[in-house]
Amino acid sequence: PEGRLSLADPEWSDVHVVTGALKLFFRELPEPLVPYGLFEPFIEAVKLPDPQEQVERVAELVQSLPPPNYATLRYLLAHLCRVMERVDVNRMTRQNIGIVFGPTLLRPEREPGSLATSMTQQNQAVELLLAHFDRIFPA
Repeated sequence: PEGRLSLADPEWSDVHVVTGALKLFFRELPEPLVPYGLFEPFIEAVKLPDPQEQVERVAELVQSLPPPNYATLRYLLAHLCRVMERVDVNRMTRQNIGIVFGPTLLRPEREPGSLATSMTQQNQAVELLLAHFDRIFPA
């Protein structure tokens, strides 16, 4: 049937194709998975000097996400935690995943003056979500 695809097709055997499609899907959403209104609060939380406070604040922000966003973010991050377990094979450290998914999951509504600073903090936010997954997304 038209419009159907099979993940068994050879074109999908390259993990980079699948990852690229996933990133493109999230990047093309009308609003990022972390809604625009929560971008600044997330960045401010990452900037807090106390690591304990960072985690507590991010956990509060995550709890305030709309239910579909929360469920999708939780599912995606759980998967990325499993990807990190295979770091010896895939070289996907927490930092590398932050670089790949930070700007895709969290982005400002308007591009800021300092893109590099903002991007570093987006990456750090994803790293924090991964590092403290169990505390931020209690079972």
